[in-house]
Amino acid sequence: MNGLKRTLVVLSLIGFGFAAHAENVLPMAQPEAVGLSSAQLKRIEETTAKNIEEGLIPGAVMLVARHGKVAWVSVQGKREPNGDAMKYDSIFRIYSMTKPMVTTALMQMVEEGRLQVSDPVSKFLPSIGQMKVGTEVIGPDGKPQLHLADPTRPMTVQDLMRHTSGLVYGARGESLVYQAYRAAKIGDRSATNEEFVARLSKMPLHFNPGDRWEYSVAVDVQGRLLEVLNGGKPLHEILGERIFKPLGMVDTSFQVPADKLGRVAQPAPGTNGKPTTVRFKPDDGAKYESGGGGLLSTTDDYLRFTAALANGGTLNGKRIIGRQTLAFMTADHVGSRPGRPSGFGFGLGFEVRTTLGDSAQPGTVGEYGWSGAAGSTFWVDPRNELFAIYMIQANDADTRDLRMQFRSMVQAALLD
Repeated sequence: MNGLKRTLVVLSLIGFGFAAHAENVLPMAQPEAVGLSSAQLKRIEETTAKNIEEGLIPGAVMLVARHGKVAWVSVQGKREPNGDAMKYDSIFRIYSMTKPMVTTALMQMVEEGRLQVSDPVSKFLPSIGQMKVGTEVIGPDGKPQLHLADPTRPMTVQDLMRHTSGLVYGARGESLVYQAYRAAKIGDRSATNEEFVARLSKMPLHFNPGDRWEYSVAVDVQGRLLEVLNGGKPLHEILGERIFKPLGMVDTSFQVPADKLGRVAQPAPGTNGKPTTVRFKPDDGAKYESGGGGLLSTTDDYLRFTAALANGGTLNGKRIIGRQTLAFMTADHVGSRPGRPSGFGFGLGFEVRTTLGDSAQPGTVGEYGWSGAAGSTFWVDPRNELFAIYMIQANDADTRDLRMQFRSMVQAALLD
């Protein structure tokens, strides 16, 4: 038995529950051997234990890797309130951590010459070209109404990837555009991806494509675009062939099969009078395969995807994206457009750190990643050769603070 296998067995015996195939991802190292502080990592464990005790989360799985080696894994608490213990192979709703995988698959299409990021979306999804920009004006009756006008330029694939499309999430505002999205039930899980785009195409755009950054259903459109480019094949098959199978991601899916349901993590009840956030059922049979937020996954599976990114697009001899393509994706594509928080731009599928100061979040210029609505997050820090994964299921009121806390404390673990 080699050293890596011995290490994994020891960790399994103390309750981390590593899947047997974890040994095929990355070697392991002691934190100080890769320039990380064991004392600081222990503080993260203690802080997480306090979060569990206070009822913010039932449990968590956390991982930090540096210099191509896994230096720290912590599995704490329970999989669900009053349930069994959290395990390394617990399955989490990763929500928007779906987005980077979908955009990576679409960029594979660019590498294959099937499309360009400058292409208008309507070239492949004609109904998108019919969308008008809705500007709120006061009507003759003194009430607000939408004035619809042609956009100043077509929405491009790049706009979808960097969130400058003019699309929105209906729940993120109260203007007439957001209300229209809610009334039309954009993102309804009973609709297919094709039906989603047909319904979306009747909605107003919030602004002219390219004018600003706004988080939106744009990656759900990318999911349908992938289906069209692949002859109508469903999104789960496309991602399986292009991302999951090459990397050995065996537990990532839009629907959890019956024999795995006992591994799904659940959020805590609402704390301090705050409501419990309703999360989608992992086996609800939804027709909608949301490219923007529909996947469930494990820490081990997401480790494989993140490790491939950190290694320039390849893992264990399987390349999912070209090194230069990845560099293009993780550059800032938003620039001076309004909409992004201080210190952060946005690339193609990833948030990108652009400046060290100004933002309240510690970090490193050039790091990139994204988060999920239930609190999970990941990022890759090329300059420090570090990446981290945080898997939780929290309520909406608590997710931002928990993510910020984890990121800040991991940054503090760097010794060199």
